[in-house]
Amino acid sequence: MAIVTLDQLKEQLAFTDDIGAVDNALLTRKIDAAQNHVERLLGFKIEATFGGVDQDPVPPALVEAVSQLAAWWYEQREAAGDGAREVPFGVREIITEYREFTF
Repeated sequence: MAIVTLDQLKEQLAFTDDIGAVDNALLTRKIDAAQNHVERLLGFKIEATFGGVDQDPVPPALVEAVSQLAAWWYEQREAAGDGAREVPFGVREIITEYREFTF
């Protein structure tokens, strides 16, 4: 289950009510892909570590990382270009704070 809702992503993107459900399927795919990417960088599933019974709540910073990444991928649909970069500024830093390093 995604830690970011469709409504939260629409809020991140400053969608207005007149847009309606036009891109709901696309936005949902962006949320799923962003969370999958964040989890792969973290090395664990977010919901296996946070938000469950006897677990700490999902950190707001991880919600922000997924939101920013999903919004970035929605707005920047080209793989290359003048403004292309790997991930939005700050996302990697958030992930690094929660990443489990093993040697």
